[in-house]
Amino acid sequence: MVYPIYDGEVPYLTTDQMREVDRAMIEDYRIELIQMMENAGRNLAHLARERFLEGDPRGKQVVVLAGTGGNGGGVLVCARRLYNYGALVMVYVTRPMDEFTPVPHHQYDILNRMGVPINHARALETEIRPDLIVDGIIGYSLKGAPYGEAGDLIRWANASPAPVLSLDAPSGIDTTSGTVFDPAIEATATMTLALPKEGLRTPGISRYVGELYLADISVPTELYAEPALGLRVPPIFAQGDIVRLR
Repeated sequence: MVYPIYDGEVPYLTTDQMREVDRAMIEDYRIELIQMMENAGRNLAHLARERFLEGDPRGKQVVVLAGTGGNGGGVLVCARRLYNYGALVMVYVTRPMDEFTPVPHHQYDILNRMGVPINHARALETEIRPDLIVDGIIGYSLKGAPYGEAGDLIRWANASPAPVLSLDAPSGIDTTSGTVFDPAIEATATMTLALPKEGLRTPGISRYVGELYLADISVPTELYAEPALGLRVPPIFAQGDIVRLR
């Protein structure tokens, strides 16, 4: 499937604005985090299938790299769906299950119950040659350069010849300033959520972002128009849940 480049106007959000979107979704509109996470992971799995797995994930090896927060939860949803599509999925996490925040912890538990292989980052074998790597190590909660297990997973992904698909932003990129920390994922493609982030259009950032896609997580257009954001957002997803921005 070819995703045509969207030619309409799309506002970009700072990290603080995206936090406000998340807050309003949950508190004002009662759209819970687990719903948003499911939407994100489903769309990521669809993009992975169509763009990187030739429309058929059966028998393809996919390595999913997950942190403990929202991005980690999103890629765990993606892992579940790709596993159900027939992919050979292996998940590597930065921390033990009991250190995941509640909703990502729920996604982790589902994969455990399904029998999807989940391993700690330290168990990652350097000789693995997957067909695709899915990056959900760190999202907009990034504060400084990734270190420890997160840094190790980023360096491993960058050293692999496999394509890398990042969720929301490549791990190691500040989503407002576009600051590239060391290490940072050099993605083949990035699927960002709701609206793109300011940091993803800074000069020179395309080397890390790769192809940029935008996915629907069902944010009401009325939310964007409220005083805290004051944005006019067109029906970007009228023809599909994923659009390509560049």
